[in-house]
Amino acid sequence: MQRIAYFVFLSLILVAQALSVSATPAAPTPATASPTSKPGVTILSPVPGQALQGLVPIIGNTAQEAFQAAELEFAYTHDPTHTWFLINESDKPVAGGLLAQWDTTTLTDEIYDLRLTVLMKDGHRESMTVSGLRVRNYTPIETDTPTPVAPTSTPVPGDTPVPTTTPTPTITPIPPTFTPFPPNPAQLSTLDITTNLGKGALAVVGMFALMGIYYLVSMARKKG
Repeated sequence: MQRIAYFVFLSLILVAQALSVSATPAAPTPATASPTSKPGVTILSPVPGQALQGLVPIIGNTAQEAFQAAELEFAYTHDPTHTWFLINESDKPVAGGLLAQWDTTTLTDEIYDLRLTVLMKDGHRESMTVSGLRVRNYTPIETDTPTPVAPTSTPVPGDTPVPTTTPTPTITPIPPTFTPFPPNPAQLSTLDITTNLGKGALAVVGMFALMGIYYLVSMARKKG
């Protein structure tokens, strides 16, 4: 009996220890601090495709640990020679602030690229380019005009549209009109024919009468 009581007592102690261990919360794992990354060489303003007028502030960041010098340049976007022109240079780093003031009134209205370059102490360069900047001091700034959509009518369900018939024109025949020809001057009328026949008959009678008179006169001379 003593052994049984001993084992029961030992079992109770082990169970109590197990319960106390499971109830104790685990110690929190210390958080590992992530290193803060520094922003790189960046032009924050203007942005690609922006229209510019007058004096334009250029905002950006050149603050690098190995910073030595920085320069801002511009170029014509469509210049095949890729020639860059200096705007400003500095030997002091700028952390997200004003890099320079760009006077665009001295330029023609064109499309330009803007480049920021930082020279590091070890000799290598880091740069960023903003493209498609539209200088518009002397010409209107382009605006996008949406294409108008022609309204379309949708028939109400169940309603069948009545087709519209186009009347067919009827052709009324017009009787032809004949224009009489002018009278022929060589054409003889009935009166002319009758008159001419009468004149011919009189001429024949006269000729026979003259022949009769001549015959009578000849016979009288022969008798005498």
